[in-house]
Amino acid sequence: MRMVTVGTRGSTLALAQTRWVVSRLKEEWPETEFRIQTITTQGDRDRASLQAMAKQGDKGFWIKEIQEALRARRIDIAVHSLKDLPTEQPADLEIGAIPKRVDARDVLIAREGFKSLLEMPAGARIGTSSVRRRAFLKAVRPDLEILPVRGNIETRMGAIASPDYDAVILAAAGLIRTEQRHRIDQFLEPDLLLPAPGQGALALEVRADDDLNNEVVYAINDRVTDDRVTAEREFLAGLGAGCLAPVGAHATVKGDTLTLEGWVGAVDGTKVIKATTSGDVSECADLGAELAQDMLGQGAAALIEAARES
Repeated sequence: MRMVTVGTRGSTLALAQTRWVVSRLKEEWPETEFRIQTITTQGDRDRASLQAMAKQGDKGFWIKEIQEALRARRIDIAVHSLKDLPTEQPADLEIGAIPKRVDARDVLIAREGFKSLLEMPAGARIGTSSVRRRAFLKAVRPDLEILPVRGNIETRMGAIASPDYDAVILAAAGLIRTEQRHRIDQFLEPDLLLPAPGQGALALEVRADDDLNNEVVYAINDRVTDDRVTAEREFLAGLGAGCLAPVGAHATVKGDTLTLEGWVGAVDGTKVIKATTSGDVSECADLGAELAQDMLGQGAAALIEAARES
């Protein structure tokens, strides 16, 4: 029986989503044995320096060691949260498949009595360390106090047990994949808080010259998800925004039509530029790039540059 080694980070979420991937691969390749190998990344070792690393242009603090293991053939497939991957792919590695997306939305997890973002009282304390979430939340509710909260899902959810926080904002996909959907108090619709590009999607990365494992992972590629996140990531790439700018993107597909919405905000929430485009789904990458150019023409570049300097 052929053995395939699948690499991932060792967090609860990373392992949950990797086990899901492996179960899907086993369905498609029952004669193949899949083994999960956990890898510690720079982001796992030095969480305190994540923001500083991002400001220096280092976008790979969750993935570098996993990619190195892939190049060294210690693993055959890497499982990433797609939004952790830079938009520029290295020549020797490729995204072989993007499985079906779970849920792109953000969610609210609140203390007893606080169940809706719009109904929270003035001065309520919301925990998030995402620049995007902070900016868009301040645009909707400038009367809220946005406080940093870092760590894994368990740590961030645990913050609401403290008197310092009334609620936290997390990605829906992480809670769904770790079977904690029941903890969600409110799904935040994209018209209220636009998700990050690629949020809720996974990427299965393989060596570019590894035809066999390219075929293995492609068996669980989801075409609609692929088209949606391609548009979102091309939008992000076209902006040249990096990971510290308040940028949101969300694509939907209906029939042969893809609709992409993009937001770029000021860090303090005082301004959010919004735009939408639609076109044939076969042109998803072009739609993303064209929307980015439209947004840059509306002044998004100045907001992105201000975010870099903040």
